[in-house]
Amino acid sequence: MRLLLDECIPRGLKNTFQSHDCRSVIEEGWAGKKNGELLRVENSGFQVFLTLDQGFEYQQNLTSRAIAVVLIRTKSNRLPDLLGHIPEILKLLATIQPGQLAKVG
Repeated sequence: MRLLLDECIPRGLKNTFQSHDCRSVIEEGWAGKKNGELLRVENSGFQVFLTLDQGFEYQQNLTSRAIAVVLIRTKSNRLPDLLGHIPEILKLLATIQPGQLAKVG
């Protein structure tokens, strides 16, 4: 599965998704793009967008999108705070569908 990490997520987190093709917004050259713009990069082949943006679910309509979103609820964007959510995210990746918003944490 192709995963895209929002720029607010440390790039080191991608090492925890070894069985997936995981890239960051920064690596793709999309730093500074708004969430809506990032969702329109569907033709890039990403299937899941991971973000910490708590307002995301109120700002974006995903129903017609070919990409799913995982919203990670955590106390900070520090890697140690995010690592505890990895088992839940990995389990979720097995069932998430395009156009779906799922929350972890």
